[in-house]
Amino acid sequence: MRRRRQTVWISIVGVVAVTLYAAFAAVQILVLNPLAAMPGLTLDEIRGRMSGAGEAVGQPMVLGILGAGVVFAIGVAAVAIVRGAHPIVTTMCFLAVLAGGAPAYFVAAFGPGMALADTFMIGGGDASHWSLVLYAISVLSLLVVLIGAVVAARRSDLALARS
Repeated sequence: MRRRRQTVWISIVGVVAVTLYAAFAAVQILVLNPLAAMPGLTLDEIRGRMSGAGEAVGQPMVLGILGAGVVFAIGVAAVAIVRGAHPIVTTMCFLAVLAGGAPAYFVAAFGPGMALADTFMIGGGDASHWSLVLYAISVLSLLVVLIGAVVAARRSDLALARS
């Protein structure tokens, strides 16, 4: 029963972590990056000029892409809880979802970044350095998953050698 309770708590924390990641990514794409790209203009002024130039911010697409990660995390939690997954396996699954946040962020940010670039004749990359937080979380999550896989494989090899 203790292991199942751990899996439930890890699942709750995992879903919250992925949701916070997605929410911060949305704020980065839709608020922080435009403000950093065009200092001195308000968000309303930026969006107004983009609209006047025929460019869309792409809010539904951004929220859809990032929201898919949250739905995926809920699915991981449901499967882990129903199947009684080991807490370590559940943790690794959520870390893998967080690692996948970087490519999802890139895809979600591409359209709005290009819309900014086309409107203001600037580069389409991140002007706000807050995206580095998202990339760091994803890279660290991936490293932990890879290290965990190596450790698990080594333990398995040791167990086989002892038998």
